Amino acid sequence: MTTYFTEDHEWISVAGGTATVGITDYAQAQLGDIVFVDLPAPGTNVAKGADAAVVESVKAASDVFAPVTGTVSEANSALEEDPALVNSAPESDGWFFKLALADPAELEGLMDAAAYKAFCEGL
Repeated sequence: MTTYFTEDHEWISVAGGTATVGITDYAQAQLGDIVFVDLPAPGTNVAKGADAAVVESVKAASDVFAPVTGTVSEANSALEEDPALVNSAPESDGWFFKLALADPAELEGLMDAAAYKAFCEGL
């Protein structure tokens, strides 16, 4: 499994042709307490860079963008009952959705963990 990061603070973990998407620890810390998550329904086609989900905190609502193009295969139903999972486990149990990759070559423009860490340190 390989994990990539975007400049919009999403992470994408890829195993085979399936990718799991969520927001990073940095993003959840900036948002504060998460109170609601609006996830895409299975079967939804998402395009790289387009809105895929919405996360709302006590501070603000923020769009979550699709790091790659694909078709949503699963949404994390646990977030409907406990959106605070995004705060407590943003890069594990607090994942947003899984998708089938349309074009694995789109992963090439994303950052690895070291590059993302350096990116965040520069903010």
